[in-house]
Amino acid sequence: MRRSEVLAEESIVCLQKALNHLREIWELIGIPEDQRLQRTEVVKKHIKDLLDMMIAEEESLKERLIKSISICQKELNTLCSELHVEPFQEEGETTILQLEKDLRTQVELMRKQKKERKQELKLLQEQDQELCEILCMPHYDLDSTSVPSLEELSQFRQHVASLRETKASRHEEFVNIKRQIILCMEELDHTPDTSFERDVVCEDEDAFCLSLENIATLQKLLRQLEMRKSQNEAVCEGLRAQIRELWDRLQIPEEEREAVATVMTGSKAKVRKALQLEVDRLEELKTQNMKKVIEAIRVELAQYWDQCFYSQEQRQAFAPYYAEDYTENLLQLHDAEIVRLRNYYEVHKELFEGVQKWEESWRLFLEFERKASDPSRFTNRGGNLLKEEKQRAKLQKTLPKLEEELKARIEMWEQEHSKAFVVNGQKFMEYVMEQWEMHRLEKERAKQERQLKNKKQTETEMLYGSAPRTPNKRRGLAPNTPGKVRKLNTTTTSNATANSSIRPVFGGTVYRSPVSRLPPSGSKPVTTSTCSGKKTPRAGRHGANKENLELNGSILSARTFKGFQI
Repeated sequence: MRRSEVLAEESIVCLQKALNHLREIWELIGIPEDQRLQRTEVVKKHIKDLLDMMIAEEESLKERLIKSISICQKELNTLCSELHVEPFQEEGETTILQLEKDLRTQVELMRKQKKERKQELKLLQEQDQELCEILCMPHYDLDSTSVPSLEELSQFRQHVASLRETKASRHEEFVNIKRQIILCMEELDHTPDTSFERDVVCEDEDAFCLSLENIATLQKLLRQLEMRKSQNEAVCEGLRAQIRELWDRLQIPEEEREAVATVMTGSKAKVRKALQLEVDRLEELKTQNMKKVIEAIRVELAQYWDQCFYSQEQRQAFAPYYAEDYTENLLQLHDAEIVRLRNYYEVHKELFEGVQKWEESWRLFLEFERKASDPSRFTNRGGNLLKEEKQRAKLQKTLPKLEEELKARIEMWEQEHSKAFVVNGQKFMEYVMEQWEMHRLEKERAKQERQLKNKKQTETEMLYGSAPRTPNKRRGLAPNTPGKVRKLNTTTTSNATANSSIRPVFGGTVYRSPVSRLPPSGSKPVTTSTCSGKKTPRAGRHGANKENLELNGSILSARTFKGFQI
């Protein structure tokens, strides 16, 4: 049983006791029955009125709760629709009071969410408006009268964040371009003369509209200024080159050159003006010193002719080079020719440098070839011979590779220009083949000369005997190996002929065996035979081995020949 029910029963008991007590009082007093009845009616009426009043109050409370529930449900449905959330559903059965409380709590929560969303929407709209005004972009399309959903707020936040990033990148680009524009204007001594230029240079950076159009206009302005700056730099560099050329041609002393050294760098307007004044002054001097200038140009022409490998015919084709009438017209012809040659060299510089490299390598190769045929190279010390041989071998490998590279590049050049690439008036590869052929012929000639010289020497020795030869200083074995000499000297000498010519194995001076002279009567020479009766070796075999001569398996030393001075 509920406590409320117990309390109700207790209330009934109390009421009964009270009525009984009233009756007892009325008995003791002696109140008549009709008055007792009246008094009982009054008690009943008081009790009934009190209970009716209490019931009315509770009924009123019930009506208020039901009305509040209806209002809350209606508002809650509206809020759920505005906030784009699912309608509220009460879980399980509940009393009117609990339902009203739950609905009221949910309504308050929904109202709070609605308020927060509206506040965030307002803040985002303010930020969007500020950013769009700076970036000159349209505002974000979102109804400010309705409550945005969570997804809409998230997209709006992302949009505002993207605008911030765009603003930051454009502002950084604007600051960089502005700095470059200011530097270019300072370099060109240019003052802002349009409203846009003044807005860029003079106004506050945060007040500048960072629209795409303005950024594009900024970039265009920077390109224009950089182009003017580049043109100005090119003009100044051209003036400086002209000044240096005129200095060299006019042989201007160093003191005068240092006087204008301050304007030899930079490209500002005052620098350009000073350079132009110096050029005008030098041109005036050039007019006054025509012969000196033309001669200086001819020296430069000769250098370019050498660098471009011009033949004598090509050089003579420029007739003004040999003229003696030093006039302004002659100077102009020389200037035009030097410009043409300079451009021609610059265009084909790689080819000319490759040919020059081949020329240098070829000269070095010929030098090594000459040294290789020089007998005195064996007397040098310090490892130079080994170094030369390594360099010579390296050149023998690199020269053909270089020739192949040049051949491929020249063929490509000839296809592009539809004409032959000539060196000294001759096609380069023909020139190379001619050089190799001349080298081969020179080697053949030197070889034939050596053979002829050796043949004449052999015939002379066979006819008149050998002359004493100076011992090689690098051969120093004889003094240190006497035992071996004695051992060799003990070999059989019967196999050697009387006119054999033998150099010592271990050094020392040796005279060849005397050859029989023709008798006065013109008879045949008497041949001196050896103990073994062998014939004299042929003259052609002398020199086959200048160190030793092996006869019948024995090495004969010059000491074994009796009667010959050693």
